[in-house]
Parts: sequence; C-alpha cells; structure tokens
Amino acid sequence: MASEMKGFAKGLAFLTIAALFVKVLSMFYRIPFQNLVGDQGFFIYQQVYPFIAIFMTWTASGLAIAISKLLVDEFSQSIQRQNAVATLLYRTLWFVSISLFILMYFASNFFAQEMGDEQLESLLKISAFVVLTVPILSMYKGKLQAKSDLKSVAIIQVIEQVTRVAFILGGTAYVMSNTGSLYRAGEMAVLGTVLGEVVGAVLLVIYMKRNKGNIKLFSNKSIEIEKKPILTKLLVVSISASLSSLLLILFQLVDSFTVFETLETFVEDSIHAMEEKGIYDRGQPLVQVGLVVATSISLAVVPLVASAIVKERSYKVNQLIQFTFQVACLFGIASTIGLILVMPELNTALFENADLSNVLRVYVLQILLLSVIVTITAILQGIGFRKWPTIILSSAFIIKLSSNTYFVHRFGIVGAAWASNIALLFGTMGLIYYLKIVRKIRLAPNRFYFTVLLASLAMSISVILLKYLGDLIQPDFIEARAWAVVSLVCSSTIGATVFILCITKLEIFQEEEWLNIPFGSKIAKIQLLLNRN
Repeated sequence: MASEMKGFAKGLAFLTIAALFVKVLSMFYRIPFQNLVGDQGFFIYQQVYPFIAIFMTWTASGLAIAISKLLVDEFSQSIQRQNAVATLLYRTLWFVSISLFILMYFASNFFAQEMGDEQLESLLKISAFVVLTVPILSMYKGKLQAKSDLKSVAIIQVIEQVTRVAFILGGTAYVMSNTGSLYRAGEMAVLGTVLGEVVGAVLLVIYMKRNKGNIKLFSNKSIEIEKKPILTKLLVVSISASLSSLLLILFQLVDSFTVFETLETFVEDSIHAMEEKGIYDRGQPLVQVGLVVATSISLAVVPLVASAIVKERSYKVNQLIQFTFQVACLFGIASTIGLILVMPELNTALFENADLSNVLRVYVLQILLLSVIVTITAILQGIGFRKWPTIILSSAFIIKLSSNTYFVHRFGIVGAAWASNIALLFGTMGLIYYLKIVRKIRLAPNRFYFTVLLASLAMSISVILLKYLGDLIQPDFIEARAWAVVSLVCSSTIGATVFILCITKLEIFQEEEWLNIPFGSKIAKIQLLLNRN
C-alpha cells in the first residue's frame, strides 16, 4: 500500500509539473504569434479561440476527472459492470461530440455573422473538428487517472501542447512570409490546435491498445445498467470540476460576440475596432501568467485537504484552508500590483508598443479575483461541496453576459474589463461567504492583511522610484522596445525582491508552512536568514 501511495504521489507531482508547463507554454506562444500577425491578426485568432478552449478545458479539467471518479467508484463492482459503465460513457461522449460538431460546423456562418466578421467562418469550421477528439481524450485520460497512471497522462499532455505550439508558430510564420493573409494565418493557428489534440488522441489509442485498455464502441457484450444516475453524475461532476477554469474562457467568448460589434458603432472603421479588440486580448495571456501560482497551489494543496478529511483531522483541514487562501491572496495581490506597475514596459517589451496600457491595467485585476476563485473552488471540491460553487460561478457568468454590451457602449473597450471584474468580484465574495458558512472559520487574521499592505507599498515605491530614475538616464541610442525590456527586467527583479524580503522579515508564514507550496523551501531559507537572531 505504501509503495502504491508513493507511486501515486510521484505521478501527481509529474502531472502537476506537466499541467503547469502546458499552461505556461499556452501563454507564451501568443507573444511571438502576436508579433507575427499584429493586433488585427491577433484579434482574428482570439475571436475563435474560446470555441476551442472550452472543449479543451472541459476535456482535461472536467470530463477526464468525472470519468476517473465514476470508474474508481465501480472498481469494487464486477468487471462486467465496470466495462458496461465505461462503454456507456464512451458511447454517450461520441453521440454528444458528433452532435456538437454538426452544430458548430453548419452554424459557423451564423456565429461569424453574430461576431460581426463573416470571414471568421472558415476558422470556426476548422475549430469544430476539435470536438471530435473529446471522447478519446477524456475517456482514456479518465481511465488512466482511475488506474493512477498519471505519468502517462502528463507525458501525452506535454506532447499535445508542444505539437500545437510548434505547428501554430511554424505555420503562421510560413503563411505570413508567403501570402501575408491574416485570415490564412488564423486558420493555420486553429488547425495547429486541432492537430495537437489529434496527436494526443492517437497516442492514447496506441498506448491503450498496447495495454489492452481500449474500449469497443460497438460491443454488445455489456450488461444492463441504470444509465440516468451515471450520466447525471458525469455532467454534474465534469461541469463543477472545470467551471473555475472555464470561467475566463467563457468571459472571452462573451467578449468575442459583443465587444467588436459594439466598438464598430462608435469608432472610425472596422479595422480600428479589430485592432483595439486585439490589443485588449493581450490581457488574456498576462492574466494566465499571474494565475500560474494560484493554479500550482491548488494542485499541490487540495490533495492534502482531501487526505486530512479522510483521516478526520478537522483542525488540520482548517489550517490548510486558511494557509491556501492566504497564499492565493498573497501572490494574487503581488502579481496584480506588479503587472499594473510595469504594464507600459511589459506591453512594449512583449507586444511592440504600449497601446491601451491603462485598459490592460484594469484587465489584470482579474488575476487576484481568479486566484481566489480557483483556490476556493478547489478547496470546496476537496471537502465535497460542488453544487453551490457551480451556482455562484454560473451567476458570475450571467452578470458578465448581461452587462458586457452596456459597459462597452458606455465606457469603450475598458468597459469589457470592468464587466469581467464586477462579475468575478461577485463570484469571489460568494465563494468566500459560502466557504465561511460550511467551515465556520476565519480565513486570515488582520496581521496578514497588514503585512501584505506594507509589502505591496514597499514594492510599489521601489518600482516607481526605479522607473523614475530610468526615465532620467535613458540613453537616446537605445530603441524604445529594448529599453522597455531593460526597465522591465530591473523593475520586476527589484519589486519581487522587495516584496519577498518584506513578507519574510515580517514572518507572514512560519518556515514549515512555506514548505507546502512549490519553491517554498527557498523562501523559508530567506526567512530563516533574515530572522536568525
């Protein structure tokens, strides 16, 4: 048993690292892609991307987890029943996927018209094919997770993402150098995403056949089972498990249908509206960067919460919940304030100019709110609560959906960012309130908030002073983008150093607590060094 748990722990660590690698790569490929196609080309891709991302996220974060849970629940039953449940799930997924593919493919012109750009039809048709990979990817990843073969899942995820990014960047560079067509470049980027998912599906089929784990879609040897409760559980668990991850993508989908068309009513021309929406979309990878810490924390700490519950250690559960919440807040605040401080330099260094930096400053406020949402949702799922978090986050989506057009019409492109922030604030407050009800705990003492405030002020002052000195000594012979890179590196380094020195000197956490998070041992060593007397 001990060796099995050790193997599972290693597999979980491997899967966590792979998930973070996939997320980081997914963020950073957008930077060279935007540099290749410009803001208009970036707009074209980002309009269609949410359609693909919804199914990719639902597959990896929702369906695979739900299938894994359903199959684990059946391990105490007969082999015939296990096979019957697996076959039912597989057939259902194929039926749903084919239906969604037909809908997306033949309604692509309608969707393109609703988004205000009929030339997006070809990209939407290509994106529809990603739905056909959902049954294989979710079913076989779920089976592997149910058998605790997490290492294989992790390796395949990495290969999927590397294939996708390589094809997107290579194909886009080829199209731009030969035709310069932005829509052809967009088609190539969407095709690259579909290809990555196809490669993952093919690898899973090959691996499962070699290990005799493949499922026969048309087999009639299954025993009779009650279908409704199984399929209901599949739907409920898959949506609740993935909703916090899907929320940002769903917000982007709302923006795809509302922002461009609304902007067209009061800007000079459609090209200008496209470029403005493309610049606004730069915020999405920046938010993903800021969420890496929160994602890694939730992946690392939630198994500890679940383990403490199994062992009936209520006090330990409360400690872990408080610590996880505080770490998510701490680094969410640090990431948000840090990006706001260096936004013009970051915007120029990554995307060639500082256009709409103030809009992006509003956009990245989502980092703090989503950090808390992702973490608390994971905690609530770890302690067995799914229904109300799903209702709360669904309500946040409805707020975004109902207010987006009004805010954009009233305030311009920044209105879309404010609509997202207001909706996320509702979700954050709702989840915090619900967590306090079910656990009856105080999530953080006043000393925690005071320490974070002092560290944030110290970081802000140091970065502002450094940027002021940089403006005074900026040489004329260095171009703006190169100087932005220098300023960004120096400001980020100084700001992060000051922030970490403050929170460790003031001992916001004990040394042993730092060990619960990735790279926490290094921060613990700094704290010991600063407070050794």
